[in-house]
Amino acid sequence: MSIASNINDIRSHLPEHVKLIAVSKFKPVSDLMEAYNAGQRLFGENKAQEMTAKHEVMPKDIEWHFIGHLQTNKIKYIIPYVHCIHSIDSAHLLAEVDKQAAKHGRTVPCLLQFHIATEETKFGFSYEEAVEMLQSPEFRTWEHIAIHGVMGMATNTEDNELIRKEFRTLKNCFDRLKADYFPQQESFREISMGMTGDYPIAIEEGSTMVRIGSAIFGARNYQL
Repeated sequence: MSIASNINDIRSHLPEHVKLIAVSKFKPVSDLMEAYNAGQRLFGENKAQEMTAKHEVMPKDIEWHFIGHLQTNKIKYIIPYVHCIHSIDSAHLLAEVDKQAAKHGRTVPCLLQFHIATEETKFGFSYEEAVEMLQSPEFRTWEHIAIHGVMGMATNTEDNELIRKEFRTLKNCFDRLKADYFPQQESFREISMGMTGDYPIAIEEGSTMVRIGSAIFGARNYQL
């Protein structure tokens, strides 16, 4: 099947409130343009310089979502145009996003990444760490970031019940943060969870954004 038909097939199974983010990392611009021409406007990348290079040559109505582990020294490359950073996993990182966004007069939407998987290699806050940051005096001074929700990655496993449990953990984090810290903030509404192998479960458990790569573009080939 073509990239266009893959996108149309996935879209046909998504509820109206769930956004499809096409994970285009390591894929050539020609593949992204095929998705674009099929109506796709939300793309997810995990390397700052690769995303910037693609942004420079592609149509400007694209929403670029940064979904990978972000190093503080790379933030400056994406701040001028990034639509949302999904992978905020520390107060230090958020402080730097705020600092760089201030230079461009922007307020950058961000998601707090939670560590919900059993794998130690995954990044993210614990719930207690996130609360500590939200309650800190520093957080109140950051005027150029906006927390729009949460993100998480489930364990890479065939155990669907474990995946479901992990997604429920993330939804619970979202619900508690919404009630305690963002009750009046309408923009705090995003739960970014679910990838090619587990997005149907993620949607059942409350996802509002699914990050899908190989089901759209085929297997990765790690070459630009």
